[in-house]
Amino acid sequence: MKLIAVSAGLSTPSSTRLLADRLTESARQELTARGHLVSTEVIELRGLAGDVANHLVTGFPPPRLAAAIDAVTGADGLVVVTPVFAASYSGLFKSFFDVIDPDALTGQPVLVAATGGTARHSLVLEHAMRPLFAHLRAVVVPTAVYAASEDWGSGGDEYTDGLPARIRRAGGELAALMAARPPRAEPEDDVGALERQLADLRFD
Repeated sequence: MKLIAVSAGLSTPSSTRLLADRLTESARQELTARGHLVSTEVIELRGLAGDVANHLVTGFPPPRLAAAIDAVTGADGLVVVTPVFAASYSGLFKSFFDVIDPDALTGQPVLVAATGGTARHSLVLEHAMRPLFAHLRAVVVPTAVYAASEDWGSGGDEYTDGLPARIRRAGGELAALMAARPPRAEPEDDVGALERQLADLRFD
């Protein structure tokens, strides 16, 4: 199984990348416990910003961006994490998914997450990120994860689970969706497709 994380963090080190790593590892551990062999990769959009802008203008992805798009659309599951800018996902995050074919993520399990300075921005998960991936017809896991600055190292309280517990729950939900998803059909080669088309043309 291929598990891909997309991180739109702009700094180095980045709390967005850290959250992406922890969510990916949580899902990987759960899938491994279920007996699946899992490969993981984190795509950092920071290094692809220029390529994304060029693709939006020209309509042709440079090689690095094309490889990133192929990895995302070919994954068995996605973890997507953005910092909050102006009460929504970042422009770079949205631009990356704008250059992906609108049908390419249909049925794909996706875990959405975001980072921000305060908990006031946590609704970005529900009013921006979940609708975006619903529009792309992906299957978004029930638990979305928001990490404010004060969440790192917090164990939560009697009313709210701490960040580690939310990460475990969301990772488990993503793993369950990935494990339940039917295997993807291998694309048919050109010769096989031609043979089927000719067979359809046979006359009685």
